[in-house]
Amino acid sequence: MTALLLLPLLLPCALPVLARRALARLSPAAALWAVTLCAVALAGCSLAALGAFVLIGLLRLPLFAAFGQFIHPLHTASALIVVPAAATSVGVLAVCCWTLVRSVLRQSRAFRIARTEAGRRPAAGDLCVVDSPRPDAYALPGRPHRIVVTTAMLRSLDGPEREALFAHERAHNEGGHHYFLAAAELAAHCHPAL
Repeated sequence: MTALLLLPLLLPCALPVLARRALARLSPAAALWAVTLCAVALAGCSLAALGAFVLIGLLRLPLFAAFGQFIHPLHTASALIVVPAAATSVGVLAVCCWTLVRSVLRQSRAFRIARTEAGRRPAAGDLCVVDSPRPDAYALPGRPHRIVVTTAMLRSLDGPEREALFAHERAHNEGGHHYFLAAAELAAHCHPAL
């Protein structure tokens, strides 16, 4: 059974290769859905496998050994393998949790700063121009959706290039790409291969 739990931890290593194939063979929207859903599913399976290692390890401890009768028909490895695997799994889950919380806090702070900055500027429809010497443009999700562009970026583009940039950023907001990015970020904190 312990060897079977390694499979969900190894499968995410194949996703980058499969993702490149999906990008080459599927439409961009279908590839986005397929890769994101696979990453989230594999992350969930990895967490479940780590949790199972922890549970099996706990059942080897005298305090929880009485509950071992519930899984008694299942064959597990010896305590020499199970207990270190459980301890490692606890450590990995703690690191996953810590990096996830840190990332959520950092992303939330960046979103609030960007939202505040865009809120201070007059907007022309969904377009907000920020005075900056650095060329940059991004789609800012939320209500209302915004497209934030720096003055340096606007100066570096001609009319048709500006329209292409605006259409590109609007497509990000209309497609809800921030949701896919958030899901992929969550999955990446659950397994390093993702």
